[in-house]
Amino acid sequence: MSTWLDLIPSRERQKLRELKKRSPEEYERLRERVKSVEQIAEEMDRNEQLAELSFALEAEPTLKDALRRQIEQDMREQGVAAVLEAADLPEGVRTQLERGTFDVRVDAHPETQQDQLVVVPEGNVQETIPVRSSLGEQYVQQFAQVMQEK
Repeated sequence: MSTWLDLIPSRERQKLRELKKRSPEEYERLRERVKSVEQIAEEMDRNEQLAELSFALEAEPTLKDALRRQIEQDMREQGVAAVLEAADLPEGVRTQLERGTFDVRVDAHPETQQDQLVVVPEGNVQETIPVRSSLGEQYVQQFAQVMQEK
């Protein structure tokens, strides 16, 4: 007698056997990676806001300049390490950032590959330095509020 399980390729049957052998802890760890509908909706909203911000930064130079000035002011008040995720910056790059000679854009985080605000020092340096996620979210929310008011 043949069953539907016989129609599954052997490597898939092996995966099913291994799935049954998993410990409850391993199964729970795998379940944590599954996102709920609410998490997906929040992620989509965040991505939409970042896409709108990215477009606005490219299309409206005054907005880009205002955001750059805000980040520059926060770096002066709180310090570069409190605003950016890079703790061990070369002295030349740190000096450029403190003087405000950098560009702001939305780009992929070097480690997580998720889009977020980054600063790019001007000159020959092609390194992107991510803005701390809490401050980046604050800037994105401020932008979203401004866009809703328009």
